[in-house]
Amino acid sequence: MSSRDAAPGTLTPTGTIASPVDRRRVVVATVVGTTVEWYDFFTYAFAASSVFAVLFFQPAGESLAPIWSTITIGVSFLFRPLGAFLAGHFGDKIGRRPMLVATLILMGGATMLVGLLPTYAAIGVAAPILLVFLRILQGLSAGGEWGGAVLMAVEHAPKNRRGLYGAMPQIGVPIGLLLASAVVGVMRLITPDQESFLAWGWRVPFLLSFVLIFVGYWVRRRVEESPVFEEIAERREQAKIPVVRLFARYAPLVLLAAFVFVGNNAVGYMTTGGFIQNYASNPDGPLALNPAAVQWAIVASAVAWLVTTLAAGILSDRFGRRTVYIGGWIVLAVTVVALFPLVNTGTIGGLTAGVVLLGLGLGLTYGAQSSWYSELFPASVRFSGVSIAYAIGSIFGGAFAPTIATAILGSTGSTTGITWYLLGTVAVSMLGTLLLRDRKGIDLSPANEANQEKRIYIWK
Repeated sequence: MSSRDAAPGTLTPTGTIASPVDRRRVVVATVVGTTVEWYDFFTYAFAASSVFAVLFFQPAGESLAPIWSTITIGVSFLFRPLGAFLAGHFGDKIGRRPMLVATLILMGGATMLVGLLPTYAAIGVAAPILLVFLRILQGLSAGGEWGGAVLMAVEHAPKNRRGLYGAMPQIGVPIGLLLASAVVGVMRLITPDQESFLAWGWRVPFLLSFVLIFVGYWVRRRVEESPVFEEIAERREQAKIPVVRLFARYAPLVLLAAFVFVGNNAVGYMTTGGFIQNYASNPDGPLALNPAAVQWAIVASAVAWLVTTLAAGILSDRFGRRTVYIGGWIVLAVTVVALFPLVNTGTIGGLTAGVVLLGLGLGLTYGAQSSWYSELFPASVRFSGVSIAYAIGSIFGGAFAPTIATAILGSTGSTTGITWYLLGTVAVSMLGTLLLRDRKGIDLSPANEANQEKRIYIWK
């Protein structure tokens, strides 16, 4: 049953779902879709640190190849805003659901092709060029995926449970990290010697993306369109060019919302970008830990991240988005300070403790993001607003965080500078959080758009 066919009072633009089946369908679709997207994204990041430097960028030399390889992680972030612009434009014009399906297919197809890509030894310089092109496609997809998923969840949610529903697509990120780490860990066990892993083992996690695409596509095709968008369509209030309207009226809001994401994204990419894994398992590095054991430590971190992401969403429904965020930034700062002293003990136990603590801080500064972002932007530009703010925040945050961390470590020989860099990004996000108002429970329907524009900033 579509929202238009729902009986009066059973489905409203502010998010009362017609039945428990509809609720479960939306939740499953957003979780499965974001899990597939981020499994693909993180699989690439892991391979960039341990595989691509050898197989695609080796001619750059031993010192430059790892840097060029991690730069390809950041390149995709540069194209996230374009993906956000495109998905936001069409998501505000033709609906949330079509964008969810399109971004899923684009991400999965690009990932599977990476697994089939010939190396530099086979086709020369064409290999890294094609690798970068596929990474760009991943960036376009990631830029559009998040906004569509969170709006489907939040705009379907009951007003008093938006934090919980909004946390559902958020937990797809740590689940994607968990799956990617586990699959890579299994392949490390199957191909324990580096030669076998580089010969064929690294390709398997990419090729498995095909199965996830099929599952994600089937689930997302069964979801009804967002009730908020359906009301926009019925009232014929779609903006002609949503992005132009967004920046003309809400540019400061986009920037501050982007600031809110900087710290979480930069710190998160210490593990999701593969820096910690490469630093801990590099056979020529200071720790030289077992690569498979390192991956399982990251799995434990992903579990901690998942649990606290869900908890943050629930807590934000009770105490407010902003309050949970402020507490989360304090916790994340403490875990950033503890991270490298624990990792540098040179034991798997120390590494696991460090990344699990980090996962706790990451979850507390991620779970409430969907609901807060959705409540910040008016309905007619909401898809564009949340997507573009998220994309810009990811550029300032995680885009080149692994590259910056690698450069700091290479130039100083110490991880202390990395800690200060990460603390700086947390401070930026705390500032953005303090300058925005909590808007928990605001009416999300387009009929209330005028009121949605009031009292967004803390100084008004």
